[in-house]
Amino acid sequence: MLATTPFNLENLRKDDIDREILRVAIIAELDAINLYEQLAAMTRDDKIKAVFMDVAKEEKTHYGEFQAMLLEIDKQQVQEIEHGKKEVKELTGK
Repeated sequence: MLATTPFNLENLRKDDIDREILRVAIIAELDAINLYEQLAAMTRDDKIKAVFMDVAKEEKTHYGEFQAMLLEIDKQQVQEIEHGKKEVKELTGK
């Protein structure tokens, strides 16, 4: 199932809009990646599978573009990502 935006962007404070629209775009890209990879896994046709996987890869690039923009404007997000990486390292030893 595809995600829905849990809020009305028109009701956000002006300072929050850019961060939130980037997050909505990231969610949309993740939905697309999941959809295309699931469809690729369902088909038995190698050509169709290759096309779906190629499109999924392009969506991963789009995800990266939106994430890069978000990290430029949301320094708290950057800090929390680093905090999450440290927690994973502590939990996994890697």
